[in-house]
Amino acid sequence: MMTEELLKEFLEEKADKYNHPDFVQSDPIQIPHSFTRKEDIEISAFLVATIAWGNRKSIIRSGEKLMTVMGAAPYEYVMNYESGRKIDFVHRTFNATDLDFFFRSLKNLYEQGGLEKAFSVEEGAMKERIIAFREAFLSVEHEQRSEKHLSDPSRGSAAKRINMFLRWMVRKDGRGVDFGIWDTIPTSELMLPLDVHTGNISRKLGLLKRKQNDWKALEEIQESLRVFDPKDPARFDFALFGLGAFEDF
Repeated sequence: MMTEELLKEFLEEKADKYNHPDFVQSDPIQIPHSFTRKEDIEISAFLVATIAWGNRKSIIRSGEKLMTVMGAAPYEYVMNYESGRKIDFVHRTFNATDLDFFFRSLKNLYEQGGLEKAFSVEEGAMKERIIAFREAFLSVEHEQRSEKHLSDPSRGSAAKRINMFLRWMVRKDGRGVDFGIWDTIPTSELMLPLDVHTGNISRKLGLLKRKQNDWKALEEIQESLRVFDPKDPARFDFALFGLGAFEDF
């Protein structure tokens, strides 16, 4: 096991390596990078993050199809959306019924101030922000089946895809990867997008002892990462993800 100082140096090195523009070429974040308007970036990023499970190539293909559905103009499409339109889309268990609901809910949120505002109602802790956002998102009429696509930290979920989306929006990395277009959430609050791979790497490095990849595990990892960088702990996501995805650590 590495000493704390050596572990920090190791993570710093790997984060610096993968928090690089080359990362975009193989990651779903490339979809929102095709836009420049704030609202287009937000909506495309949120939808792509929502379907971000499975093979990354298939996520990117589905993300591209989503943009085609919206005529490559996400904000305009959402604000003019009317329920009942025929939608040809499916990614694993996320289907046209779910997408219709997401379009309607996004329209409702933007009529009330937008996605950033929806995550800024609660202040001080990311868990409370996500729970408040989820409640607002689900306030629009929907089928029960669609709720599974919005993780719920109040029930223990690590909310990997929502935390990934928030990292994209909040971190001002200066590297051309994360967008940093939101100012209402401090970078220090960002949580790691915890999944099977980052969880396993975290255990190997001694950052995590808990066996489940749930919100409690996420808080355990965050406590360790905040020792290394209290202002931007989520940047180490690049290190943990890169070690698992590219180095088979």
